[in-house]
Amino acid sequence: MSRLRDPRLSAVIAFVRCRGLPRASGVALLVALAATAFAGQRVAVPEFRYLVDFSVPVAEVVPLAHAVILATTLFSPMADLEQTSAQPMSRHRGVYLVVLLALALGLSALPLIAGATGEVFGSAARNVVGYLGLSMISARLFGSGLAWLLPLGVFGPTLLLGVRSDNTPEPWAWSLHTSSSTSAAVVATALWVIGVYAAATGRPRQTERAEQN
Repeated sequence: MSRLRDPRLSAVIAFVRCRGLPRASGVALLVALAATAFAGQRVAVPEFRYLVDFSVPVAEVVPLAHAVILATTLFSPMADLEQTSAQPMSRHRGVYLVVLLALALGLSALPLIAGATGEVFGSAARNVVGYLGLSMISARLFGSGLAWLLPLGVFGPTLLLGVRSDNTPEPWAWSLHTSSSTSAAVVATALWVIGVYAAATGRPRQTERAEQN
């Protein structure tokens, strides 16, 4: 049967496996299941700036983890071979980035099973889009092993400084806004588009290749 396998399908399977997507998807799924189990819980913003009482559902925070985990699969340790491949890899890369987005959105939707509202899912979907974009940018700049750097660098100040004295999110704290916020959706989409460009045109850093080989 293996001899009859379509060469294009074999190339796709190899493309996915060498990036460790099955393993990363399994880890992200475990995180999503945990988030589903605690779908009714909320994460309180630290009473740091104005001693506010502000919290967000767990389901809106967990997409950060999905984005970071999946972004670690962006680059392959076989990048040199891919660059010299007879078959163009640009289409595979483009499809792969769309698959990552679909996986991230699917994982973010799991809390709906436990009763999360459509509004919560809307915010979670927006957040996973934005943080996936940030993770892709971070992977391009610092290597996929540090895909978490920019997302956590944004998320930390957002939790500490992202709520005003009137108990509403700061304009720049897009991940704390409600799902109906147009400006937050625009920021998240822009981050994803920039991230896609960074990931599609980038190559693994030399240090990263050496670590993976």
